[in-house]
Parts: sequence; C-alpha cells; structure tokens
Amino acid sequence: MASTAAPVASKAKHGEDFQYGRIMLICSGHFVHDIYSAFIAPLLPLLIEKLGLTLVMAGSLPVFMQMPSLLGPIIGYLADRFTVRYLVIFAPAITATLATLIGFMPTYGAAALLLFCVGVNIMAFHAPAPAMIAHVSGNKVGRGMSFFMASGELARSVGPLLVAYGVTQWGMEGLWRLMFFGWLASAVLYWRLRDVSAKRAPRKDKTKPMLRRFARVFAPLLGVMLLRNMASSSLGIFMVVYLVDIRAFELPLATGALALYEFSGVGGALAGGTLSDRFGRRRVVAVASLVSALLMLVFVHVEGVLLVPIIIGTGLTALSVSPVFLALVQDQLPDNRSTANGIFMLYAFGIRAINVLIAGILGDLFGLQNAFILAALISLFSLPLIFTLPAKPAVRHEDL
Repeated sequence: MASTAAPVASKAKHGEDFQYGRIMLICSGHFVHDIYSAFIAPLLPLLIEKLGLTLVMAGSLPVFMQMPSLLGPIIGYLADRFTVRYLVIFAPAITATLATLIGFMPTYGAAALLLFCVGVNIMAFHAPAPAMIAHVSGNKVGRGMSFFMASGELARSVGPLLVAYGVTQWGMEGLWRLMFFGWLASAVLYWRLRDVSAKRAPRKDKTKPMLRRFARVFAPLLGVMLLRNMASSSLGIFMVVYLVDIRAFELPLATGALALYEFSGVGGALAGGTLSDRFGRRRVVAVASLVSALLMLVFVHVEGVLLVPIIIGTGLTALSVSPVFLALVQDQLPDNRSTANGIFMLYAFGIRAINVLIAGILGDLFGLQNAFILAALISLFSLPLIFTLPAKPAVRHEDL
C-alpha cells in the first residue's frame, strides 16, 4: 500500500496539483462524520429529562466525548510515520452507529461510556484527516484546510436539524434509522481513498529543535484558546437548553437556531483562513474574538427576529478562527503536520470540555443567561495573549 501512496505524496510535495476530487471526498466524509457527532447538544434537554440530570451532569456528557482527545498526539505521531488511512475511512460508519444509539442508554453512566467510545472514534478521524488533505492539496494546503474546516461547520449546522427530525418522527430510541448514511459514506471513502496516505516523507529529526518549535507554537496557543473559546464552547453546547428552558422555545425552533449558528460558521470558516492569509493570523483572531464576545453579550438581551442577525453574526465570528489556528499550526510545523494536528485537536477538544464544564457550573450557580455573560467577558481576556502567537511561517525542512 505504501507504494501506491508515494506518487500522491510526491505530487503534493511539488505543488503540481490541487486534487479537488479527493479533497472533496475527504471533506464529504468529514461532513457526514461530524453530522453524527453534532447530535448530542440538541439532545441534552431530552437527556436531562429522561435521566434526571443537573446542568453540570448534562455538560459533562460532551466532556466524556472530548476526553479521548488525549490520544490525539499519539495518533498524529503514528500518522506521520505509518499509513492510518483506514481510521479516516471507517470513522463515519462507527460514529454514526454509536451516536444514534444514545436514546437506548438507561443511565447517566451508560450514556457517558457510549459517548467516550464516540470520542475515541472522533479523534481517530480528526488527527490524520487534515494530513491526508495536505497530501492531496499540492502547494495550496491552506485552501485545503479551509475546505476541511468548512465541511465540519456545515455538518454541525445540519446535525441538529437531522436529529430534531429523527426525534420528531421516531423518538430518541428510533434514531438508529439514521446510521446508514454513515455506513454509505465509509463505503464510498474506502472505494476512492484506500490508496491515499497521511504519512509524511521520512526525514531525520533533531529532537531539541523540534521540541522548541512545538513549544513556541503551543505554549501561547493554550492560553489563547482556553480563554477565547469560552464563549463559543458554552454557546454551542447550551444554546438549545437556554432557548428551551429560559426563552421557552419549542425544541425544533431551538435546534433551528443552533443550526443557524453553526451554518453561519461555515462562512466564517471559509473566510477566516483566507482573510488571515491577507491580514495576518493574529489580527484576524483578535478582531473575531472581540466581535463575537460583544455579539454574545447582545444575544442574551434581544428578543424576536432581532435574534436572527445576532446569531448569524456570532456564528460568523465565533467559529471563524479554528481554520486560522490550524493554518498557524501548519505554518509553524510543516514537517510534523499530523503530530502537530493531533496536539491541536487535543487542545480543541480538551479545552472545549473544560469550557463546557465551567459553563455548566456557572449555569447551575447563576443561571444560564448569566453564565453566557460571564463566558463572553472571560473570552475578552484572550486579546492580549493573541499577540504572543508566532507571526511568521517557519521554513520547511526540505527548503533548508
């Protein structure tokens, strides 16, 4: 199998071709996969009622799904050295099967265990998949990453609508009928992508310089993401609960609002990377963080149709920075893309879990509306840290 992957890697290395067909296939697999991982937040009001959960317990369920992010660096390291394409190929089928069984879980513990298994599969997909994109993007890796991240945001807008339809038609116990889309996606990915690698070309690493490069990127990024993502994480997980319990929305309307928020993030993901190429990574992250925090403060105080443009604006800005962060990581660590991406995914999922737990605690103590206000204010503290991130791309090893 290694010999079939070599021409693909070579072609990408020399920038001869941006392989739209394969890129769109991987992004389509990402889209289908993330539809199912987006089922949990819309189902939280029903799970709270069925299992008798507090907000902290409900907020901890997505945390169990994020815990396997600890495996991200290991999976990424292996993807830099071995072919792990089958993790990407079969992930949509496995996640679809597990996520649609959530309605059968009789206890909090059973639900937590199931979501932990979902999280293992999510990380097995997300650590090597961007490296596969890089292998077929030629010298336009940034554009490939934008497509990849946008497909995930689009999935998170479709997922709430699909799960709301499934619950309306069959109840939570009938969601298993939706798993077959994931199986179909894996079949297509196997047919078309079984010869694409996520492995980098071999080279001799110098351990100390490599560790310094990783530290230069990920040390400041930890503080930025921990503070800045507080607003987007709490809103993405608890928006449906907030609109149903505090604003008295019907569940389909509340899930529609979440879908609108996530769908707006598709435009943000596509625009964020492109704008950061022109204006700089740090400047785009700073502006998006400031605007999204201000819009979230407005969100909790407006009523009626005014919510629509606020939700759209919040989604555009709050969800626009992930591809910028990923592009920053790729800029700084071009010779260890999968390992770097695994660490980034550990940050993304792990920090989201921490943020959601904090939001749940604040919601139980002060109410969800006040928790959203506090989350927006906390995110503003990331602004001075953003300008400690590296500004210039690193030089590739092959160019030295």
